[in-house]
Amino acid sequence: MRAFVRPERDMQTEHATLGVIYENWRGYNAKLGRAIAPLTAEQLALQPTPHIWPLEQIVQHIISVRAGWFSATLQDEDAAMAAYIEWGQRDSPSRSGAELAHALDETWAFIESRLARWTPEECAMTFPDEWEGQVTDVSRSWVIYHVLEHDLHHGGEVSLILGMNGLAGPDI
Repeated sequence: MRAFVRPERDMQTEHATLGVIYENWRGYNAKLGRAIAPLTAEQLALQPTPHIWPLEQIVQHIISVRAGWFSATLQDEDAAMAAYIEWGQRDSPSRSGAELAHALDETWAFIESRLARWTPEECAMTFPDEWEGQVTDVSRSWVIYHVLEHDLHHGGEVSLILGMNGLAGPDI
């Protein structure tokens, strides 16, 4: 059995790889927004079964989680992000497709501006996060990946609900 040997880190290649990942995340956000923007209130209320969140709540949840991790957890206060943190709760007011698409764009712009300026050292910085009574330190790098995987997971749910109902999902 061969042992895995980690190659020397090539910072140029690593930076280029992150650039590709971030560029594709930007494109994914745009596709998600284009799929959501034209939807009616009735379409945003679609859900696969009564015990699974409706489409609108899933999108509000994506927005809320982005704002929560990148602003609150990473201690980067922003008034617009603080307002978005309240989205996605069962009692949150309804939003139009256009409002949801705008919020996706606004939260993405907030994230992207941080991705563009954080150095590798800043990405390694940790911040306390409390989950179910336990406090652990999470790095910016971990938050970046976690929010990306969260976007992809719930974006898949959005695609499934739209497709189940004969509507166009994000063109991925």
